[in-house]
Amino acid sequence: MKPQDIQDLKELIEFLKQYQVSEFDLDRGDMKIRLKFGQPEGSASNVSDLARLLASVPSAPAAHAHGHAATPAVVPAAAAPAADPDEGLHIVKSPIVGTYYGSPSPGAPPFVSVGDRVEKGQVICIVEAMKLMNEIEADAAGEIVRCLVTNGQPIEFGQPLFSIRQS
Repeated sequence: MKPQDIQDLKELIEFLKQYQVSEFDLDRGDMKIRLKFGQPEGSASNVSDLARLLASVPSAPAAHAHGHAATPAVVPAAAAPAADPDEGLHIVKSPIVGTYYGSPSPGAPPFVSVGDRVEKGQVICIVEAMKLMNEIEADAAGEIVRCLVTNGQPIEFGQPLFSIRQS
């Protein structure tokens, strides 16, 4: 691994630790990384140990006989179980397969933004399917907590689009 790769990996580990991500996979061509957090309490291994280990790794590339980069399996200490931030939220799902659009036309303001209050039946986005623009309506009243897709993203039937805190 290059010194920059090691530094990037250290920053990634700290980011994942900060946001209590339990599992992460990265596949960049010949480099594959899998991080899995959440060992039982009392384990000697933790993220700080991993950071010290990475600091001591020489900058020589780690490769298998076939020329593929080594795949480190990192299992740091358990993070305190966090309450599910989406618990109790209503999820609006796509009723069709298509392409998601958050506004009525390019450059127009979005139908809804995080923090907006919506009413049941209010148009919250468009899903284009076979050149037809299908208006998707909120199926519950409340506050938009998160938009789970990005503009222009292909979506599947039943894919979560928004989370709403019902009121």
